Order: sequence, then C-alpha cells, then structure tokens
Amino acid sequence: MPKMKSNSAAKKRFSVKKSGVIKRQQQGRRHILSKKKTSVKRSLRKSAYVSKAQSKTIKQMVQA
Repeated sequence: MPKMKSNSAAKKRFSVKKSGVIKRQQQGRRHILSKKKTSVKRSLRKSAYVSKAQSKTIKQMVQA
C-alpha cells in the first residue's frame, strides 16, 4: 500500500501550531474591495483559527 499524500493546497493555506490549533487567513480580501468599508478590510488582515469541528479533517489533509 503506498503512502498517503498530504494535500498541497491545504499545506499552503493552513499552519498547525504547537498547541494543535490550526491558523488560517480570513476570506473575502482578494477582490471587490471597493464596496467594503475600510474597517472591514482592516479586520480581514488579521488571521483566524479553524473551528474544532473542522480541525480534525484539516490536520489529516496537512499532515497525511
């Protein structure tokens, strides 16, 4: 049986911290920024964390 491959797209988008929490970037900051408020764009710069419900799936994709 061959080795499981990790998902290359997931490796680029997520990073697993030492505590096991998965860090991600906010969505909605690529295009159509003219209609968004400055405060919204500023808050989208900050990173966020993946919910506990999805963290198990993403860990398998990243570390597989």
